[in-house]
Amino acid sequence: MFKSKIVKVVAVLGLFSSLFSIPMMPAVSAADASCPNGYVGLTYDDGPNPSNTTNLLNALKQNGLRATMFNIGQNAQSYPSLVQAQVNAGMWVGNHSYTHPHMTTLSTSQMSLEITWTQQAIQSATGTVPKLFRPPYGETNATLKSIEQQNGLTEVLWNVDSQDWNGASTAQIVAAVGTLQNGDVILMHDQYQTTLQAIPQIAQNLKSRGLCSGMISTSTGRAVEPDGGGTTNPPGNTTRVEAESMTKSGQYTGNISSPFNGVALYANGDSVKYTQNFTSGTHNFSLRGASNNSNMARVDLKIDGQTKGTFYFGGTSPAVNTLNNVSHGTGNQQIELVVTADNGTWDVYIDYLEIS
Repeated sequence: MFKSKIVKVVAVLGLFSSLFSIPMMPAVSAADASCPNGYVGLTYDDGPNPSNTTNLLNALKQNGLRATMFNIGQNAQSYPSLVQAQVNAGMWVGNHSYTHPHMTTLSTSQMSLEITWTQQAIQSATGTVPKLFRPPYGETNATLKSIEQQNGLTEVLWNVDSQDWNGASTAQIVAAVGTLQNGDVILMHDQYQTTLQAIPQIAQNLKSRGLCSGMISTSTGRAVEPDGGGTTNPPGNTTRVEAESMTKSGQYTGNISSPFNGVALYANGDSVKYTQNFTSGTHNFSLRGASNNSNMARVDLKIDGQTKGTFYFGGTSPAVNTLNNVSHGTGNQQIELVVTADNGTWDVYIDYLEIS
């Protein structure tokens, strides 16, 4: 797969915007008009990059193809306009970790940061949050799957490896596409000229076999007919609750005025809580906060006494972390944000909680 050395993360992401509406998708192309034998998933990892992504998007559009782009978070952070260009071109955008590490060698906290920082970078660039995650090198385990679930992500691997990362020629990449059947997903990358040059022949191959390029289902991880959506469902009505308006609990919990008007949770177990009425049982929860130093802090989200996920804050710059598709009870539910120890420190500042 992607073999070049990965640059280490040098700074925690800054403030990220709240959710926005999904940009209008382009009209479905002629190549998508007749798909008697079903849909396949074309995927491109490791973007975006300024030397290739624009050419890749142009080639896909010119040949009536849509694809899922699994972006590396630090690339998305560096080139947000290219991430937006992917969405504008009708592509779907997925999470491929922040630095492309061997995820299964990381601690639970490191895994979480790789995923949440990438979620934030893509949300900041596009206003939407990814629903799909591809682990680097296809390496996964139960811990990683649990973190994916906490972030509302579906893990996506592949049925066919194009071997473009391993020096495959354009002809070999096209031949690999020729083995795809309905629902299959192929692995390709966003930095090889052979892969770019294969696109016209890929389009011809699929058309000749009655197949179309499809989206990847968040239920099954397989290719299905596109529904016009992008990286996530558009947010509905959003409720924002300021932390300082919640009920404070714990020995050291108190209001702060810097770096924002909010609440400081200084000791393990300090918390804030309030009661929220829900008419439906699934929502996204976004918390703005920061650590009080360079160490990482974490805040557990509890609903009616049950832990539903964890927000991580790795530095003093305020950031928004999001837990997607959290299931919970309906009617009046107690929402509690509890600071928990991690890496020897647990001081955290929280600003507000948004529910959408």
